[in-house]
Amino acid sequence: MDSPQSAHSAAAKTALRDQVRAARRRRPPDASAEVAAAVAEVALGWGPVRDAATVAAYVSVGSEPGTGLLLEALVAAGTRVVVPVVRPDRDLDWTVYTGPDDLAPAVRGLLEPSGPRLGVDAVRTADVVLAPGLAVSPAGDRLGQGGGYYDRVLPRVPAQTPVAIVLFDDEVGLDVPADPHDVRVGFVLTASGVRRLGPLEG
Repeated sequence: MDSPQSAHSAAAKTALRDQVRAARRRRPPDASAEVAAAVAEVALGWGPVRDAATVAAYVSVGSEPGTGLLLEALVAAGTRVVVPVVRPDRDLDWTVYTGPDDLAPAVRGLLEPSGPRLGVDAVRTADVVLAPGLAVSPAGDRLGQGGGYYDRVLPRVPAQTPVAIVLFDDEVGLDVPADPHDVRVGFVLTASGVRRLGPLEG
């Protein structure tokens, strides 16, 4: 049974998700295209991504900040890109991203490659992880979509591996409710740049 504190946190997270999703739906399509281009430029100029042999990323869908241009640029540069595939047990497997032509519709409105599955621990092979989300606090508390997938993924990422959440600028620095099991992220990547997160930030 959930404790009163965790129940309160869950309600607060739901309210914040609703708020951010509503704001995302109001963004004009042309602005989203500009953000996708800027996100790709920023990511490719960030040292951990620029120097990585393997990048763990994701295929954006809907109103998320677009990652398509970034994924294409990484593949074109010869970088190995792994992206998540949802398993029936609500965990995430991983597969190599080869291009948009290999994507197929999946659960929860996602798009997934059809290549061989690499296993849940494949994220450990990445030199940097780019994670989706809805908001982040100055301390690095990440608000996800509510499925709990990255609650399983992030604890598997080695401590020295940089993890950045990809967001719109106005989703950074929000008061994100956190539970003891939540894993903080060290960076946020937006169209404006990459920013380190942590207890001294803000």
